[in-house]
Amino acid sequence: MTTAPAYPRAERLDLVDHLHGRAVADPYRWLEDPDDPRTREWSTAQDALARAHLDALPGRDRLATTLAVLAESGWVGVPVWRAGRRFATRREPGQEHGVLQITEPDGAQRVLLDPMALDPTGLTTLDGWIPDHEGRLLAYQLSAGGDEQSVLHVLDVTTGQDVEEPIDRCRYSDVAWLPGGQEFFYVRMVAPDEVPPGEQAFHRRIWRHRVGAPTDTDVLVEGAGLYRVDAHSAAAAFGQHNYYGVDVSDDGRWLIVTANVGTARRDSLWIADLHGPAPDGGSALVPVLTQADGVRCSAWMERDGRLYLLTTDGAPRFRLAVTDPATPGRAHWRELVAEDPDSVLEGVGWLQPAGSADPADGLLALIRSRHATAEVTLHDRDGTPRAAVPLPGLGALAGVTSADPASPEQQGRLWIGWTDLVTPQQVRRFDLATGETDLDEAAPGAVEVPPVLIEQREVTSADGTTVRMFVVSPADGRGARPALLTGYGGFGIHPEPAYSASALAWVGAGGVYALASLRGGGEEGEAWHRAGNRDHKQNVFDDFHAAAQALVDAGDTTADRLAILGGSNGGLLVGAALTQRPELYRAVVCSAPLLDMVRYERFSLGRTWNDEYGTADDPDELGWLLSYSPYHHVREGTVYPAVLFTVFDSDSRVDPLHARKMCAALQHATAGCEGLAKPPGRQARGPGCERPSLTTRPVLLRRETDVGHGARSVSRSVALGVDQLAFLAAHTGLPL
Repeated sequence: MTTAPAYPRAERLDLVDHLHGRAVADPYRWLEDPDDPRTREWSTAQDALARAHLDALPGRDRLATTLAVLAESGWVGVPVWRAGRRFATRREPGQEHGVLQITEPDGAQRVLLDPMALDPTGLTTLDGWIPDHEGRLLAYQLSAGGDEQSVLHVLDVTTGQDVEEPIDRCRYSDVAWLPGGQEFFYVRMVAPDEVPPGEQAFHRRIWRHRVGAPTDTDVLVEGAGLYRVDAHSAAAAFGQHNYYGVDVSDDGRWLIVTANVGTARRDSLWIADLHGPAPDGGSALVPVLTQADGVRCSAWMERDGRLYLLTTDGAPRFRLAVTDPATPGRAHWRELVAEDPDSVLEGVGWLQPAGSADPADGLLALIRSRHATAEVTLHDRDGTPRAAVPLPGLGALAGVTSADPASPEQQGRLWIGWTDLVTPQQVRRFDLATGETDLDEAAPGAVEVPPVLIEQREVTSADGTTVRMFVVSPADGRGARPALLTGYGGFGIHPEPAYSASALAWVGAGGVYALASLRGGGEEGEAWHRAGNRDHKQNVFDDFHAAAQALVDAGDTTADRLAILGGSNGGLLVGAALTQRPELYRAVVCSAPLLDMVRYERFSLGRTWNDEYGTADDPDELGWLLSYSPYHHVREGTVYPAVLFTVFDSDSRVDPLHARKMCAALQHATAGCEGLAKPPGRQARGPGCERPSLTTRPVLLRRETDVGHGARSVSRSVALGVDQLAFLAAHTGLPL
């Protein structure tokens, strides 16, 4: 008889913390340290165990081919226009990463940046780029190995060569060019030796930089309260970690700075008149909003000389206001477009009619999300609705741009990045003169998408709230099939109905794919977000359970054929789901997850998320966290679903320790020795056997190095998708 391999041994500590009068067990604390020899040995054994299981799954080769073919579609990005030059990213079939191309006014095209040419290993990613106003210089950012520690470069567009030494410590940095291309504002992290130990990832400053000059001559941008975390914030205990945004008006007069503490959705706002007096050539920023105002607000100067404000001030679904930049305070704001009760205002663009140079003729393009699907409408400068911009259907936007004033031949047009559940990202062009939207540039690869039926359904959650989800099914009829449900539900972010090779591969094999719009996200505005964070976090999980149950009740699937998948905050989602309703789910992929919600603030960027989740330092908030923290809700003797954790050693956002600890806890606790011989004289119990072993519901940890939380090469994405989908298919009965 063949014996199933045993799980790697993981010592269970008798370790209990006493926090605010609560006893909190943490038996796998030692797995937090990746350099502990026990952790290294355990991780290596998990690697071997996972690979042996995953490599033996049926249908892998066919699935790999399917995913690769669907990824061969490539994609195209919306163009950015500068003085007649068109800058845009594009990924051709066979390319590992998108490349940045330029199209000259005479139509000649060439590649400006190709990450694979810079690094043939595929480990370098292009994190961001922006040309100057004249289209002569390009600021761009690169990082390597998934660490997202961007390095800022400046390139001469004509020669393709860098014009100065790169600037490090520019993670998440905005770059705002001044006219003339000689200077820009940017955000840089403080040098590690200038901050307290453990604070290196959090302190940022805004600098004014002259191209070609050494960074030690950069001018620090200052303003009242700019580098101080507001004392009322729970995050203040962890030091200064504002995230900053910078923008400069086209004429170079006005500097606008936004900031928020960590991921708190309360913005601070400053403005400076760069043509006014300022000491040492700096910028005297004037406060407009602070964290204490409790609103979200993005602000920018438009061509008509007005300061525009997209804000939740009195409008959880956002409204649009304007004011004179010389009097930016809230008392002077004038509403242009009121909040819409049924959609979320997400952005505003400018459309200058062809043949006109007068900003008074300009139109506003308002970008909305209505129940997670995109809309674009045109309005006059006084806010009066003008017309809807035709779009292909239910889908998502990947950017909306228009021509700059120095590209007059392109005026009167909007370029719209478009995708939906069956359409790879393309660019569509709206022409104001005709009122029509046509295809400007399709994704470069031809792919055959399986015939599908797409629906957006309504689901009733536990408290009666209506939750929507997109359901993609094979077009050849209904019936109970293996189903894959996913969602996110956090930080005001909403997953969009966009093209996904993994989703189409699943449906093409005969399964059902569902994407739920959960509270905690931004699908229905800021109130929807707040209904799913902090002490309301359980609403997110209830919404997800309701979506799963609705799929079962509708006859799309059954509990023993239902898989769930989530990453990052979505990893927390599926971790909570499998511990709260293990009988409802048959297989789980939990990727780059947060799972120990008592100690999450101590690692990586965790401390920047306590406005979203709460902090264990507060007794009431610790109660919120313990009510759902997946690691603390693993119970021996429970028949858990099959679980695959996927983690990335270079992840600088969510530490892989969460998955290590949860994996060890589940491997110890999960019940069910189906197919295994029981030791003589013993009955199946919690772990079931003398040592927990692989069963028909295995718990596995798949680990990668040299990649992180975000962007990766296509081949690495396909390899990850093969392991994830093959695992879910094998445990839900989907034939590959």
